Amino acid sequence: MSTMTSIADAPKQRLSSDERRAQILLAALAVFGAKGYYGATTDDVARAASVSQPYVVRLFGSKETLFLEVLDEAVSRLLAAFTASAAEAEREDGELERCVGRGYIDLLQVRGLHQTLSHAFLLGAHPVIGPRARDCYARVWQFLRDLGFDSDRAEEFLARGMLLNTIIGLRLADDYDTDPRVADMFTACFPTEKATVLRYAPRVDEGW
Repeated sequence: MSTMTSIADAPKQRLSSDERRAQILLAALAVFGAKGYYGATTDDVARAASVSQPYVVRLFGSKETLFLEVLDEAVSRLLAAFTASAAEAEREDGELERCVGRGYIDLLQVRGLHQTLSHAFLLGAHPVIGPRARDCYARVWQFLRDLGFDSDRAEEFLARGMLLNTIIGLRLADDYDTDPRVADMFTACFPTEKATVLRYAPRVDEGW
């Protein structure tokens, strides 16, 4: 399993503009995931990406535009993971839903991705972000249906995904060793992937 994709992994050498843009998007995923759209600032993103705030603004124009690009990045990574997991299921004659679900959990290695999606899905009333977020959620539903999920399995899959997002957002992994209710929850919800969730889920003392 690869190590977590995070701002700490950013290369130190001089980057091209495309590489720098990708680095900022990765940092913004972590920051928006931790702080939400309204709580995060372009200055937060700049510090996380080790660039200047004016540079972030020059590349993306505004926090709103940056968030939209981050949302697109999150969904692109999500659908790519689902595609790879479905191919793995076919190649290894595995259960489709289990393989795709594992792919969703493995995306915890991309810091902030799940939380950014959760934040976006709470912004339905925003005049610009709301329509994009609704389209993204519909795209995920249709993607699952096109993979071969019937409507009941797609509904259950999305519900379990929201469960994982809630557990991550609450940073419940911090309480795994001290609260038997949380330990029971993790064991019941992640019978084969608990170690991955505990390894990559964000902790309370982490800024993002």
